[in-house]
Amino acid sequence: MRGGDSVAYNELVKNFKRIRDYMREFYVYGFKSRDEFTQKSARSYDDERRRLESWLGDYMRFRQTPEGKNVFLSIDSRLTSHNPLFKAWKTKSFTDGDITLHFVIFDILSDPKISMSIGEITARIDEYLACFSEPRTFDESTVRKKLKEYVSQGIIVSEKRGKAMYYSRAESTPLPDKNTLDFFSEVLPCGVIGSFLLDKSKKTDSRFAFKHHYITGTLDSEILCSLFLAIREKRSVTLETINRHKGAVTEKQVVPLKVMISAQNGRQYLMSYSPESRRISSIRTDNIISVKAEEVSDSFDELQEKLQNMLPHLWGVSTEGRSGDRMEHVEFTIRYSDHEQHIPNRLVREKRCGTVEHLDKNTSRFSADVYDSSEVIPWIRTFICRITDIKFSNKALEEQFRNDINDMYELYGIGGGE
Repeated sequence: MRGGDSVAYNELVKNFKRIRDYMREFYVYGFKSRDEFTQKSARSYDDERRRLESWLGDYMRFRQTPEGKNVFLSIDSRLTSHNPLFKAWKTKSFTDGDITLHFVIFDILSDPKISMSIGEITARIDEYLACFSEPRTFDESTVRKKLKEYVSQGIIVSEKRGKAMYYSRAESTPLPDKNTLDFFSEVLPCGVIGSFLLDKSKKTDSRFAFKHHYITGTLDSEILCSLFLAIREKRSVTLETINRHKGAVTEKQVVPLKVMISAQNGRQYLMSYSPESRRISSIRTDNIISVKAEEVSDSFDELQEKLQNMLPHLWGVSTEGRSGDRMEHVEFTIRYSDHEQHIPNRLVREKRCGTVEHLDKNTSRFSADVYDSSEVIPWIRTFICRITDIKFSNKALEEQFRNDINDMYELYGIGGGE
């Protein structure tokens, strides 16, 4: 709770999906008035706005418009060394029983050398709580469920001895150095894990500053974690996805193969195989609502190898062009003056899966065979005043590109030409 708030607000969270939706609306899309949140009630909007303000009040901004007051989040990466959206993951709902069991269990199993059965642990819990004026008790079923949860998280170890299951505390793992955690938490997928570990270390200012700090992937951390576990175990998954233009929610079963992250905008994509379409294609992770793990896929290794063979011909994440051909060819030639050697250097630096041929000291040619040549066009446009020749195997795309150039000439009232 921020200092100065006169009324305490219960910000504990049971359902992160709702928080994910609202945080995306306030930060990623933003600038909506209260009346424009038509999918939720006004009361729900007010509750979630107050919840977000209790976490991110320093970043909350307001703008008055004729349609009403717009509420949004404004975060300047030049002034913010740690991702503030991590706060959403550090608030969780607990019952009194959850908290009591947590601390008593770890006090009983205070050392990894201590190993006890469920019955012994339950009896010790009763001894711990007997000193209270109104002692409460926990049955073995409740204790077993809590221990099973901790075993799944790797903080408790279980071992079967005869017919009985014995439990002990897992060995402590040394934390990585702070610089590693700093970098991991701000750059890599599921960086919130690094942020949790940083909370255990002595807090100092981060040594890293980012020109482009892509923090919105934080909201997809739970989705990514489920996908990474499925990939590790080579399982297929059932995805619940949303089409934000139509508002339609659909289910599909796929085999997850790889997560790819754009270096340009930080957007995250799942590369997966769909048995229905029999193709490997991409899905934006922010359009995935839920992930349900299914059976182990017998074809996982074969599909992984197929994707690896495709990667040298992917400019972005699209695996299917508009021409219908499996592969599309694109090439263009540029000219530059003697004092503009930064131009061919940039061509080489940014060529990705393409190749660059230096025809003479003032002329270079780029060429690539890709699955979808339309993905290359935004990059090609950055060389537009230097291009002397351009060719696409997808002739419809080439004609569209040339028409766009002619439209630009007309717009600016300048002469065109080949």
